[in-house]
Amino acid sequence: MSTEPITIVAGLPRSGTSMMMQLLVAGGIPPLTDHQRRPDEDNPKGYYELEAVKKIKEDASFLEEAHGKVFKMVHLLLLDLPLDREYRVVFTRRKIEEVLASQKKMLERMGKGYGNLPDEKLSEIFEAQVAKVQAYLAEHPNFSVLYVNYNQILIEPKPIIDSINAFLGGTLDTDAMMAVVDPKLYRQRSGPA
Repeated sequence: MSTEPITIVAGLPRSGTSMMMQLLVAGGIPPLTDHQRRPDEDNPKGYYELEAVKKIKEDASFLEEAHGKVFKMVHLLLLDLPLDREYRVVFTRRKIEEVLASQKKMLERMGKGYGNLPDEKLSEIFEAQVAKVQAYLAEHPNFSVLYVNYNQILIEPKPIIDSINAFLGGTLDTDAMMAVVDPKLYRQRSGPA
């Protein structure tokens, strides 16, 4: 098994994980992606997804290719990672009302319904899920985690990019990462960060 670290970008859906992938790739970490999901109006710069990640509970063999690379996964799938290796997780957090608004907009564009749950209930569910994942990560020493505020990175990117660089070993191209931040793509806003 390779000793190179496995880097993971995780968070709620629509919480800025695709932008974080763009940042890390620009910084110099190769992405592990299959390009099956094409860029669209919701993510014009791409999704950076790997279909195999969704089936990690049944088959985690893709992790053999992940050493020295970065891939993206939705928050709850972190619970299914095998505990026989080390992970560096950059976990994006975004205001929950913006996550919900962005999801709603994306589902409308896809012609899918949003379900019957009110936003308040969905917020409670998501926050409980995130709390569960955070507790799990804190209990397992093979996870190193950096929590990053998506709202803040669009307002004042440099300190956050510097903290990401430090967390991931200090060798990233931070100038290239700074060039990725595009506030024009921050469309579902709700008040100060």
